[in-house]
Amino acid sequence: MSENTKQNLIERLFKAGAHFGFTKSRRHPTVVPYLYGNKQGTDIFDLEKTTELLEAAKEAVKEMGAKGKTVLFVGTKDEASKLVKAASEKAESPFVVNRWIGGMITNFAEIKKRIKRLLDLTEQGESGELERKYTKKERVLIGRELEKLTFNFGGIKTLERTPDMLVVVDPRHDAIAVAEAKERNIPVVGISSSDGDLSLVTYPVVCNDALTESVSLVLTEIVDAYLEGKKATATA
Repeated sequence: MSENTKQNLIERLFKAGAHFGFTKSRRHPTVVPYLYGNKQGTDIFDLEKTTELLEAAKEAVKEMGAKGKTVLFVGTKDEASKLVKAASEKAESPFVVNRWIGGMITNFAEIKKRIKRLLDLTEQGESGELERKYTKKERVLIGRELEKLTFNFGGIKTLERTPDMLVVVDPRHDAIAVAEAKERNIPVVGISSSDGDLSLVTYPVVCNDALTESVSLVLTEIVDAYLEGKKATATA
């Protein structure tokens, strides 16, 4: 990264409010090396260091794209879910934005059965088979099941196997996802504020993980890097 490009990214992060952490009382010790200081009780990130962390994460994601690997985007808290879904759709990647179902990684064989049920019911609905095979009452019950399956598994219905990497907005909020990835030695890019334990993720990116502009900027950088990797493979 050139000095001009780095400076431009720092300025964009600053404009997005990415430098604002939480209060000192919520600070996790692992974040200390990445702090610039504390202003009126609020931790302030050193955006030069944030930029370095982001670049490391981008390189890792770019490599995944170049190797044709699957990156799963996760962000179930309200402030992030829409941004995460939009980012994953741009990357043509699976996502989890409603709730993390325990076992999505560690018990994928069972999760795969639920995905298959979702796909089967969807296909039957589109072909008109549900109308032909079931009574109105039965279709109501199936409709409720389909709605629940879509809510829980709609974002990962394209997954054939466990993902190769996770990108998680607020790893503290989605701690179960991070723990499952860790158990299976799957690398995690964690977009985390000052309350997160950075030791739990492979590629931490410290920034404000609650402000829309901050999260959106970091996700865009990561998605663009992933797409760049995929494009390089396609044109090779």
